[in-house]
Amino acid sequence: MKIVVIGASGNVGTAVLDALHESGSGDDSVHAIARRRPEPLPPYAHTSWHEVDIADPRASGRLEEVFAGADVVVQLAWAIQPNHDRQALRDTNVDGSRRVFDALARAGVPHLVYVSSIGTYAPAVTSAPVDEQWPATGVRSSMYSTDKAAVETYLDEFERRHPATTVTRLRPALVMHRAAAEEIQRFFIGPVPRALFKVLRRGRLPMVPLPGALRMQVVHAVDLAAAVVAAIRTRLPGAVNIATDPVLSAEDLAQLVGKRLVPMPARLLRPIVHGAWRLRAVPVSPGWLDLAMRVPVMSTRRARTELGWEPKVTARAAVQDLLEGLAQGAGQPASPALRP
Repeated sequence: MKIVVIGASGNVGTAVLDALHESGSGDDSVHAIARRRPEPLPPYAHTSWHEVDIADPRASGRLEEVFAGADVVVQLAWAIQPNHDRQALRDTNVDGSRRVFDALARAGVPHLVYVSSIGTYAPAVTSAPVDEQWPATGVRSSMYSTDKAAVETYLDEFERRHPATTVTRLRPALVMHRAAAEEIQRFFIGPVPRALFKVLRRGRLPMVPLPGALRMQVVHAVDLAAAVVAAIRTRLPGAVNIATDPVLSAEDLAQLVGKRLVPMPARLLRPIVHGAWRLRAVPVSPGWLDLAMRVPVMSTRRARTELGWEPKVTARAAVQDLLEGLAQGAGQPASPALRP
């Protein structure tokens, strides 16, 4: 089986390469695409690498060449930064994804696995878990969410035009991974002293200010990678939610990093985040807060019953793994994306 993985040197891509190597029968031929080629060390040493920037309009022909003869293409490439450059994000996330899908169709690839997000869903109107039929129209104030929803809308059209192509849409919760700690800090947190992460890792923060209504679902990168491999092997069509139990409340998160939750209304926190983002003191826009407060809780019944997926890392352990990585400045030295 020829497998092409796009965005293979990033957080999820690195875990997927590991999972494919561990689960492979010896008949798999893995081709990896990234904007910058990593060093030929594990887990990047067992693949054929191709340097392609999917944001470049000239990339279509190169993608089609790599896709020739492929049995499946896994689309993981997504840009989180530069968060202040809206067009740059759309160039990669929306236009780049369309470029991938169209090249895949021209090459005659029979299966696409697209890793979407919980962020593609419309705001919650209930606290009950929702299945994959919940509207995938996004949260309008979040750039990330609107781009995820735009890509899924294009996939709806793509499936109508190419009914012979099986499309699997994995919709994961927040992805945690120790090896991606430095990248996650750069993209989401900013220049926080490592000493603070050590305090958080030990659960010694005296007070933890968080919106009391916050509910968070997470998944460890190794478990998401296992879901990607299962999607490749089963060729299950349609959308599949991927998240690990339990759903973490604000109180749960406070207990992981500190001693006492101090509830802070999101409406008061948002202008603080907005001001810090405008001043470039934090790397993420207030849309990320809106997204965290408004996305629904996902049901993972389909992943377990039809995909045969069962996570190995609990939600709390996944968060703790990331905290450990942040405290140690962990990364993946061979990857340009994950390099400390």
